[in-house]
Amino acid sequence: MITDCVIEDDRWEEVGLEELAEKAATAVLEHLELGTDGWEIAVLACDDARIKELNADFREKDKATNVLSWPSEERAPDAPGETPFYPDLPDPDGPPEELGDIAISYDTCLAEAEAGGIPFENHVIHLTVHAVLHLLGHDHIDDMDATLMEGIETEILGKMGIPDPYTL
Repeated sequence: MITDCVIEDDRWEEVGLEELAEKAATAVLEHLELGTDGWEIAVLACDDARIKELNADFREKDKATNVLSWPSEERAPDAPGETPFYPDLPDPDGPPEELGDIAISYDTCLAEAEAGGIPFENHVIHLTVHAVLHLLGHDHIDDMDATLMEGIETEILGKMGIPDPYTL
């Protein structure tokens, strides 16, 4: 297993977050040709109150959000629009390589899915793909970086049969 889910909000159990997170992480790592063995990502499945605390503590934004990510190390590229510095493949005989941590809020994810007319599971997979890409050094602050990141997300989701979330 790539993902290790900590379920703080039981509603996540009902939608099978553990399976959705594993599916999303696997899709990202396979797409980027990083393999699926030897990686580890911690996923905190929470509600808006908890993610609001995390967002305030780590980003100084006193509001709930859909997903947060904390990479285990800085992998951002040197210039906008360039590919991040992906990690080397893990040692098959060594301990798992930690890519980082993700927190995802049930309340915000559900509200966004309903507002956009998107199946909840598809939205959760999209947000998890997005967060895993953040762990691997992608960002969307700069337009060139956003174009690269969104293009990769769209390719991955397309392979999974999920429509492009940026054209809905």
